[in-house]
Amino acid sequence: MDLFEHQAGKVLDPRQPLAERMRPKTLSDLFGQEAVAGPDSLIRRAIETDRIFSMILWGPPGCGKTTLARIIAQETKSHFIHFSAVLAGVKQIREVIDEAKKQRQFHLKRTLLFVDEIHRFNKAQQDAFLHHVESGLITLIGATTENPSFEVIAPLLSRCRVVVLSLLDEAALGKIIDRAMTDPVAGLGEFSLRITDDARTHLIQIADGDGRSALNSLEIAAGLAMAEPLPDLETPRTITLDHVEQVLQKKALLYDKGGEEHYNLISALHKSLRGSDPDAALYWLARMLEAGEDALYIARRMVRFASEDVGNADPFALGIAIGAMESFRFLGHPEGDLALAQAAVYLATAPKSNSIYTAWNAARQMAREKGALPVPLHIRNAPTRLMKDIGYGKGYQYAHDFKGGYTAQTYLPDSIAGARFYTPTDRGYEKSIATRLSQWRAMREKEKSEDRKQAGV
Repeated sequence: MDLFEHQAGKVLDPRQPLAERMRPKTLSDLFGQEAVAGPDSLIRRAIETDRIFSMILWGPPGCGKTTLARIIAQETKSHFIHFSAVLAGVKQIREVIDEAKKQRQFHLKRTLLFVDEIHRFNKAQQDAFLHHVESGLITLIGATTENPSFEVIAPLLSRCRVVVLSLLDEAALGKIIDRAMTDPVAGLGEFSLRITDDARTHLIQIADGDGRSALNSLEIAAGLAMAEPLPDLETPRTITLDHVEQVLQKKALLYDKGGEEHYNLISALHKSLRGSDPDAALYWLARMLEAGEDALYIARRMVRFASEDVGNADPFALGIAIGAMESFRFLGHPEGDLALAQAAVYLATAPKSNSIYTAWNAARQMAREKGALPVPLHIRNAPTRLMKDIGYGKGYQYAHDFKGGYTAQTYLPDSIAGARFYTPTDRGYEKSIATRLSQWRAMREKEKSEDRKQAGV
């Protein structure tokens, strides 16, 4: 009943896709998930001691969820069953439970059940597993691309450990491609193929963290290269950038995520937003995303922009930027790209103000120059009788007790009283802020003048 029989000692089926043939058989070959399955990791120790626990593997497509389950299946002494949430229903679940009972009764074996795309199960189907996971009859390994907090019922989720697998980074994707190019049995090594550096880089960037996608594209590109006639018998067949572009139907854009072009493009986006040009902002956003830039890096820069260059001229801008970042985190490519585009257009067309940015820098500079100035007594915390007796909180005026919710009270240390850091512009919502501040500051100056008169100054 084990559907995950491996090819050890058998002839590989050449009709299988390269991604399937190259699927790692051991944890050492599982690139990019060292935090989850590397040395001294919880899962590795569980495998080595044959104490596998119920878990939900959560991660994007092509990151190694099914592969990790297969490795666990190979290494564990439990009876293993593969179950697809897309194809099966409650009837099949009951059959699995019956089989698990037989394995425990007649073979003294635990049953390890792998449920692919567990988020596709409805509540009734998940409920059918609950008791048997709780009793230990089955050890459940679920795989999902969706947030388990939303897709897996709470009672079942509480009985499983959520293991988060991340997108494969460029180094891991590079190792996967190199291994496929050199493996003479499961990979392309028997054909003595080469791949140019720019073709390899483009494959990595377009794969967007998906190892399966990278291998599928590599396999088709290799087929194109092998179909071309060679000028002579000594020239090795080579996968070029042109082959990869034909496969992906996408041109490789000039881009180096760690070099000058990376900073040029993010600078172009930032300055287009600041210059209120939504068309240019969309273009530079598209250039970066198409070239494989980390979308969350772009989102973080837009969140920063919302405070630095829009500020309180449009207080909604920060929420829009954060919402776009969370939307992308939830949806991923390509659905989440539109949320980034929406945020870019909003930020570009919002009224601009850098008053918060300049005020914050001025306040930080003052704090550094003046050091630890004492907090005025009337606004100090006074939780004990002793503190009250020595003047903590004495004379504090509770703003809500005054007309308009404002009282002309000093909050800065005496030595810098009257310092001003924030000067709102007359743009957007800051115009309203400026009006209020002007009124409050006038009230404060009036009260100061009256205090000076009473003091005879």
